[in-house]
Amino acid sequence: MKTREYEYIVELKNVNKFYYTAVATQVLFDINLKFKEGTFNAIVGPSGSGKSTLMNILGTLDKATSGDVYIAGKKTDEMTRDELAILRNSSIGFVFQFHYLLPEYTALENVLMPYQISKQKITNEVKKRAVDLMKFIGIEEVKDNLATKMSGGQQQRTAIARALMNNPKIILADEPTGNLDTEATDKVYNLFREINEEFGNTIIVITHERRVAEKTDRIIEIRDGRIHLDLYK
Repeated sequence: MKTREYEYIVELKNVNKFYYTAVATQVLFDINLKFKEGTFNAIVGPSGSGKSTLMNILGTLDKATSGDVYIAGKKTDEMTRDELAILRNSSIGFVFQFHYLLPEYTALENVLMPYQISKQKITNEVKKRAVDLMKFIGIEEVKDNLATKMSGGQQQRTAIARALMNNPKIILADEPTGNLDTEATDKVYNLFREINEEFGNTIIVITHERRVAEKTDRIIEIRDGRIHLDLYK
């Protein structure tokens, strides 16, 4: 595994992705992208454009067929499965369209889950950090509620707090408001802005809604697996 000093927190160089079934299908074509630390970005595109495949590669959930992917200076295609798992848990926070909270756990227990996964001891200091995050995000009052006893907006905010728990450098959000109404969607994106400004996380949001993408500082549009537009606002 190669490590280098990095100028960009995430860097993709000439990334291609093929899926092999009956025939080889290429879904990403020579993608070159760089993200500076502490930036707020959106990746937009219609269904089937390749944006979710790109998100999976950015999050090391999938590997590029060819090309180089660097996360915080580490060349991910040379890392083992265990090394990638450690990198994900320590450096990347994920927020998905479906919050994937564990229904038998309280909101606070769900927020603490990244610590459980990394087998670190949950001290009073760790619990305080989780509660402070929930307070910042505005869901402290439901910290003892089971996931099933919260509104959709509260569930998604809990998922965001969980993504922040290990203080990751990068937050990847894949259609994070796809199941929310307009008011709740605006609240979530205002929250992402506050998180970006308060904690300095690099935030990359995948969305098909241009209105939502306009809330970020950079819009990258993908069409047919290629970068069609890269606009800094």
